[in-house]
Amino acid sequence: MIRLPDEHGQLRPHEPGRAPSAVYPPGPAPRGRTVFAAAHVVADPYRTAADAPAAIDWDATLAFRRHLWRHGLAVAEAMDTAQRGMGLDWPAAAELIRRSAAEARSMGGRIAAGVGTDQLATPVTSLAAVTAAYTEQLATAEECGAQPVVMASRALAALARGPEDYLETYGRLLGQCAEPVILHWLGPMFDPQLTGYWGGTDLDAATETLLALIAAHPGKVDGVKVSLLDAHREIELRRRLPDGVRCYTGDDFHYPELIEGDQLGVSHALLGIFDPLAPVAAEAVRALDENGPQRFRSLLDPTVELSRHLFGAPTRYYKTGVVFLAWLSGHQSHFTMVGAQQCARSLPHLARAYELADRLGLFPDPDLAAFRVTSFLAVHGVSQ
Repeated sequence: MIRLPDEHGQLRPHEPGRAPSAVYPPGPAPRGRTVFAAAHVVADPYRTAADAPAAIDWDATLAFRRHLWRHGLAVAEAMDTAQRGMGLDWPAAAELIRRSAAEARSMGGRIAAGVGTDQLATPVTSLAAVTAAYTEQLATAEECGAQPVVMASRALAALARGPEDYLETYGRLLGQCAEPVILHWLGPMFDPQLTGYWGGTDLDAATETLLALIAAHPGKVDGVKVSLLDAHREIELRRRLPDGVRCYTGDDFHYPELIEGDQLGVSHALLGIFDPLAPVAAEAVRALDENGPQRFRSLLDPTVELSRHLFGAPTRYYKTGVVFLAWLSGHQSHFTMVGAQQCARSLPHLARAYELADRLGLFPDPDLAAFRVTSFLAVHGVSQ
């Protein structure tokens, strides 16, 4: 029995390893949906510090990507889950893209990579500088053979005067793209500096700007990743996308029903929660191909409570729980994050994450997870 702390300073008992194992064998990519897992990075614990450039354990980081590919998931690289803008700087992100793309080629895995403007020093004074930064990162992704995901830009959000500045900047970038890209609409719950993206805080008007951009550049947009945690808005948007343009859900609160879809359409997926859920998520989406929605929902619906916990406010710190679960699952030897972000969540939050994951049977080795969580608790003053 493990005693887990709650937010009131009380300890509650938890018996580890009681749930049936949800560890599924590797398998092929799902057929009916394109499914990306946004992958975390493993820090080098000997060189990581809060005020130091990002230091990455390359062996462990690439091994985790091989884990995702073996389970049939595509990898979304160097995005929010990899701590872009929260510890992972552009030089480290560029190296991450190069190394992961090479690994993808060796395994026959699919990879997309985030391109943004985070190499810019602030303040930025011109749209031309934003476009140049995007162009540099786009070239890196394309040269490696990774599909670009055009991430939302803090610099553009700070500089833009209205929708026309977004249309101009994105229009110039899309004109340079060799292959169709994924556009990323990341809401302010993930990054407060992106408030008012697409030209204002009216989300209906922002949707119209995004749709106008896609319509003005036919053949240049593979899909849109929507990370607004608003299922109704995502459904309305996907119904209005042109034929051939996918909606990739980034909604870590409502992903089962959005991926299942309805008679008018479905969402594909590009999700941070599919990092810790990779085996069960892949099994579920393959079940949707083969057996229909009943088994799909029976596998994925129980995971929503864990996801809502990890992505609870302040949502931008969800990466801490993701990396904590990767450590407990044995994917890395330590719980250290670039930028020292392991300190971003409270002890009760992480204890609850362990409890929910253990109840789902997510840990390949429940004894290892129990040993690591009790050691972690002891270091923080919770004796057993």
